[in-house]
Amino acid sequence: MLQVLDILKVAHRNAVEPSMNLLHMKEQHIPGSIQYVVRRYYPQQTWNSDDTGMLVYHYNEKTASENFLELRFCISGNKYCFERTCSQCKELPTQNCSGKHETVDVFSFHFSSTFLHQFVHNVKLSNRKDEVLAFKHPNSFTKIFPVCSRKRIALDSLLNHSYNGAMENIYTNAKVHELLLYSLECLVDEKEEGFACKFLDDAFGRERIYQAREILLQHIGDPITIKELSRKVAMNECYLKKGFKEIFGTTIFDFYQQQRMEHAKYLLYEKGLSVTDVSALLGYSSISHFSAAFKKHTGLKPCELLR
Repeated sequence: MLQVLDILKVAHRNAVEPSMNLLHMKEQHIPGSIQYVVRRYYPQQTWNSDDTGMLVYHYNEKTASENFLELRFCISGNKYCFERTCSQCKELPTQNCSGKHETVDVFSFHFSSTFLHQFVHNVKLSNRKDEVLAFKHPNSFTKIFPVCSRKRIALDSLLNHSYNGAMENIYTNAKVHELLLYSLECLVDEKEEGFACKFLDDAFGRERIYQAREILLQHIGDPITIKELSRKVAMNECYLKKGFKEIFGTTIFDFYQQQRMEHAKYLLYEKGLSVTDVSALLGYSSISHFSAAFKKHTGLKPCELLR
């Protein structure tokens, strides 16, 4: 089976994966704008890989015009149907439709240095994220990261929406900007003067802290204890809590709660779900516990965000 990392490495090329059937492709190559390619495949063999993202930072001091940032994603589990005219479709094969195909979806978003300049114009570069956007980071690099729930929601929304024409362009650009924001959060500033927690001086130690953060984001609706988290990243609980606080400037609990409440706001306001449904989706044992946590972190009652 073609490995997901191999797919991501060539996602920017105008090529079809040989072990998959291409069902659909959508692309945009407008100079000075966001350039992207979305390919939807039907795998010929059973697909069993985790959703994965890749951030590619290309920097060349001598040819600044060729500098770029690229986001690539490979996700699975969505469905695609060739037949778009059967308005009474019950998601069953019909005479003119072979039914829905479960897909492997590959995304590539290309940002030129000129396009990204709008975000750093007249901004004091105070961290690594700013340096990358301004192309002041001196070395090219590639970073692999899991696809958290927020990125997955944004990617899914690019495949499933009802907009067209100019409205589709506005919607697509908004979602791509979301993906850029969430992906840049994976870049963590590393203190040049060294860490108070000495085990963080080792790249492997830091990577386990970053991994813990991604696991928390993947468990937004499935609460995980610090004990379980420490086992998943193979790190002592005490080291994990101290290392997390030093790198991210907040405790594991506070970070996790903040992310859950941000996701709750999205479900309530954007998706229009009920307080009862959101409470259940986020793993709360009662609506009152959810409402109290939401009020504490946002200053609002959940019902105040309902449309």
